[in-house]
Amino acid sequence: MKTVRLMFSTTHWPLSAVIRAFTWSRWSHVAVIDGDTVIEAVAVHGVRRAPLKEAIERASDFALVDLPARSPEAVIEAAASQLGKPYDYSALVGLALHREWQDDGAWFCSELVAWAFDAAAQPLIRPEL
Repeated sequence: MKTVRLMFSTTHWPLSAVIRAFTWSRWSHVAVIDGDTVIEAVAVHGVRRAPLKEAIERASDFALVDLPARSPEAVIEAAASQLGKPYDYSALVGLALHREWQDDGAWFCSELVAWAFDAAAQPLIRPEL
């Protein structure tokens, strides 16, 4: 079965603690792994490609997860198409207000990953009934 590998991580940075508190999650960050690099949306840099080794080194804890995908290449290609877009700072407030996350002008990490799967016709999130 084909898969897309994701890296879930956390750091000791204060923003990481805030994100974990608001999301009730062990993790504060997620990135798509493409070979020996990650495609991620991070504060200050926006959507970028970074070495996987550096992503692991900056994490205080991490897990690699393989998700089934009909076309992993399409998911990675979709994520890569967003390189250079800004970080979505408004999402930090918007999450608490249950805002629509599908604004493709700026990204935070998990919305970039969800969008990439959706853009590859392999949505992770079920539509509400």
